[in-house]
Amino acid sequence: MTYPQIFSILVIAGTMILFVWGRIRYDLVALIALLAGLATGIVPFDKAFSGFSDDIVIIVASTLLVSATVERSGIIETIVRPFSGYLTTTAAQVVVLVTAVTILSAFVKNIGALAMLMPVAFQLARKHGTSPAHLLMPMSFGALLGGIVTLVGTSPNIIVARVREEITGEPFKMFDFTPVGLGLAIGGVVFLSFAWRLLPGDRKGAASIDEAFNLAAYTTEVSLSPESPLVGKTVGDLEKLADGEVDVITLHRRNDRLYEPASGTRLRASHTLILQGEPAALERVVAQAKLKLVRHDHTNLHDAPDDDIGVMEAIVTEASPLLDRSASSFRLYERHQVNLVAVSRSGHRMQHRLGSVRLKPGDVIVLQGNLTTMPEALGELRCLPLAERRIPIGRVRNRILPVVVLAVAMGLVATNIVPVAVAFFSAAVVLLLIRALTLREAYGAIDAPILVMLAALIPVSDTLRSTGTTDLLAGWLSVAAHQLPPIGTLALIMIAAMAVTPFLNNAATVLVMAPIAASFAKTLGYNPDPFLMAVAIGAACDFLTPIGHQCNTLVMGAGGYRFGDYWKLGLPLSVMVIVVGTPLIMMAWPIVVK
Repeated sequence: MTYPQIFSILVIAGTMILFVWGRIRYDLVALIALLAGLATGIVPFDKAFSGFSDDIVIIVASTLLVSATVERSGIIETIVRPFSGYLTTTAAQVVVLVTAVTILSAFVKNIGALAMLMPVAFQLARKHGTSPAHLLMPMSFGALLGGIVTLVGTSPNIIVARVREEITGEPFKMFDFTPVGLGLAIGGVVFLSFAWRLLPGDRKGAASIDEAFNLAAYTTEVSLSPESPLVGKTVGDLEKLADGEVDVITLHRRNDRLYEPASGTRLRASHTLILQGEPAALERVVAQAKLKLVRHDHTNLHDAPDDDIGVMEAIVTEASPLLDRSASSFRLYERHQVNLVAVSRSGHRMQHRLGSVRLKPGDVIVLQGNLTTMPEALGELRCLPLAERRIPIGRVRNRILPVVVLAVAMGLVATNIVPVAVAFFSAAVVLLLIRALTLREAYGAIDAPILVMLAALIPVSDTLRSTGTTDLLAGWLSVAAHQLPPIGTLALIMIAAMAVTPFLNNAATVLVMAPIAASFAKTLGYNPDPFLMAVAIGAACDFLTPIGHQCNTLVMGAGGYRFGDYWKLGLPLSVMVIVVGTPLIMMAWPIVVK
């Protein structure tokens, strides 16, 4: 063993130890690994930052942005909502949610698919008294299984495709993963539909910011535009559209006002409504019913770029000049260039128009304006900003275009017209141009730590190949597998990838294990394709810990899970993947080169 090989193994091993230790964030661990590679000479200076220009980084960033726009569109909520009334039992909720997230993860980054459907899970749990702990972990595992069905569902598939291109000159295509991934996804959904009972149902998730502040519902003022689908419908239709989560407090029509209007009251264009509900429900009904927020500024905020216009929440203090004043009498916009768009007051049901509501100490207000100057305005108003929360009330949703753009990108990749990186980069740019997402939201959607980790680990993991360490490790594995049949060697590689993933992160595992698996196959005289597939599946199917994949980490706090809860459901699921996945790979990708 040469010194470069020793250094390469030590750097990778040290990286894994730091990941397991968990005291240093994973992106910083990756940067430390890159620095160690440079210091030991195993990473050449001219290759140090090659990872930042790698297609993988572009693909992951673009898919995160595309996923965010599909989430923002609300199309998923629209599809699921008609069925929510039938999902009264935990078993039915698990089946539908796991199936939905599995299918969606095949075409959207699995972390994005999970993020889209988690709000639906919380809605169902709240409505029917279900424990979120019974729903969220099965959904996370379903997202991981759905991600292995296509090339773009999960990062390991993309990375394995690149490794294959380096070895054979041709990458895996969009649906090369489907024969194996689809079988595993179906088997996984069936398993999770029954095995959710292995999870504890008494876990309570971390309190949300809403719960921490114990806010009452918000009150906001809207008007019906002529193009609203509710024109000619009733108050009951509006409340039904919001699943009963929004109440119509007051209806203003000409010089008349109706308090607590009857559900059969007809709605007309130009009617003004006072609505009360949670922010997410208000946003949903405002977007779907094409309602317009009533403002009192008579201005379109042309003095700021569109991306700088947003909303912030704040608490009215006793020192605020807004006390006992309304937005209209105080001339809020003329003085501070902000609009009052919603108010929350504990224990009080406000029935008057927002512009005439006299504000009290402790009121939580939502202000719209230029986000760049908003903090200064809040200081002048003596209002305390709340912790940042996503309150996009009044923002226009592009409901269909994001899905169309995504479908076009998928079609271009599937037909090999353009590479994956170009297709999804183009989709991301188009979505920004049609304003499906603002630039602020786009930068928030791109998970910079993951991108940094990938970019830093790419040249480090390549040292295993460049120093000949992959051939050395493959030789050791071939000795261990010498007495095994071909199916046993394939299972060994999949198990090895599964074992490493919780400690190294799934994307990093593929960067390390894929070259080893290819070299291992070459040493035994086997076709490298099934071994690369085994690595991809093993790395993508991390069901044992909350640290190997973002999906598992995402649901840990929300579901109130402990570290040890994951193996209860994850261990039998991992065994199923190995038992079912190994023969499926052999059927789809012959192990012996003819």
